[in-house]
Amino acid sequence: MTEGKRPELKTPATACDTHMHFYDARFPTAPTAVFTPPDALVQDYRAIQARLGLERVVVVQPTTYGLDNACQLEALAALGDTARAVLVADATTPDVELQRLTGLGVRGIRFHMLPGGALPWELLEEMAARVHNFGWHVQLQLNGRELADRLTQLQRLPGDLVIDHVGRFMDPVPLDDPSFGALLTLLEGGRCWVKLSAPYESSVVGGPGFADVAAEARALVKAAPERMLWASNWPHPNQRIAYDEADLLDLLLDWVDDAATRDRILADNPAALYGF
Repeated sequence: MTEGKRPELKTPATACDTHMHFYDARFPTAPTAVFTPPDALVQDYRAIQARLGLERVVVVQPTTYGLDNACQLEALAALGDTARAVLVADATTPDVELQRLTGLGVRGIRFHMLPGGALPWELLEEMAARVHNFGWHVQLQLNGRELADRLTQLQRLPGDLVIDHVGRFMDPVPLDDPSFGALLTLLEGGRCWVKLSAPYESSVVGGPGFADVAAEARALVKAAPERMLWASNWPHPNQRIAYDEADLLDLLLDWVDDAATRDRILADNPAALYGF
């Protein structure tokens, strides 16, 4: 898991991976989970960080553990000040717990609107309003083809909105498609961010170039470079192909035209969003 090549892209100081997960068999799989990946531990990830030249990381609650954040919180504590987290909470979570989590480095609530997700659409606006009081954003993963239908609802949210995996349009859409237009509209609003990550989750043509997703990524970078983020999605849960994180990082050489913008995406943008 920790072996691999080094990327061609030279990362800036304080470069950040904004989306990855830890798995540990010591923690129980949730009844809602659709898969349980093999262990992926802090020591494994540190080797990835060293190989790619990454200093900071955002730990994201995986669907495997449902509403139980314990595995990610243990890893967050081990990683220290160079880590932040996006976890889950629901209507039963008291404000005192949200305050505690904020102090531990949590900066967002995750809504995964695909099989295995812990929180339903019906909770989105209520929880977005509650966590906004603690400075959290909403991180949303969905089939991007739903964005046109959800646009009005998403525009009502009070704080920042982070869309995973280049919008995760399944399958990728033309740039003039209404669903892609909805994502551009959200970006134009000034409070939406997009993770340039996991093209394999939606690409039809596949790697190494993921040309169908690359077209979407380049358009998003052009629209709002100041709100683009990069992520490894390590350890690539439920994927049959073994992806090398160096190759995924080097996609930025194709998706982003200049080094200054790549540095902004890797370091400055995550620092602003996650409060490093």
